[in-house]
Amino acid sequence: MIARVGETDLPDLLSLMRAYCDFYEVSPADDSLLAVSRALIADPEREGVQLLARDGDGRAVGFATIYWSWATTSAERIGVMNDLYVAPEGRGSGAAEDLIEACRAECAGRGAGKLTWQTAPDNERAMKVYDRVGATREQWVDYWVPTRGIGAEE
Repeated sequence: MIARVGETDLPDLLSLMRAYCDFYEVSPADDSLLAVSRALIADPEREGVQLLARDGDGRAVGFATIYWSWATTSAERIGVMNDLYVAPEGRGSGAAEDLIEACRAECAGRGAGKLTWQTAPDNERAMKVYDRVGATREQWVDYWVPTRGIGAEE
C-alpha cells in the first residue's frame, strides 16, 4: 500500500529516512529531517510530497520524496524524486516499483511532464530497478556549493 505521508506517519517515516541517510553516510538531525517532512505535508502543491510504502501487515517498508520544479531544457514542470528507499525487509517485494509508479501518478496529477531522479554511480541494485521500470539513464555530473555564510556579516 502506498499513501501520502501525514503527521501520524512521521515516526515510521523517520526511521526509514534515518536508514536512508545511513546508507549515504550522512547524518542530519532528526529534527531537521522531520522539518522537511512537515514542510511537504503543509504545502504539497508548492513544495512536493512524500509517499510511504507499507507491507500487508501495515509495517512501513519504504518511502519516496518528490519535489516540484521546472526544466528549461524540456520547457515543462517536473517532479524530482530526491529520495527512494526500501528497507531490507521490503526489498524484492515490488515496493520500489510501486513507489516509482505512485510518484509518476503524483506527477501526472500535478501536470508535471516527467519524473526525474539520480542515484549514486555504485548503487547497482537501484539501477536494476530503474532499468526494470523503463527509466532512461542520463549522463550528468553533479556539483554543489554551500550557501551558508554568503552575505552574512562576519
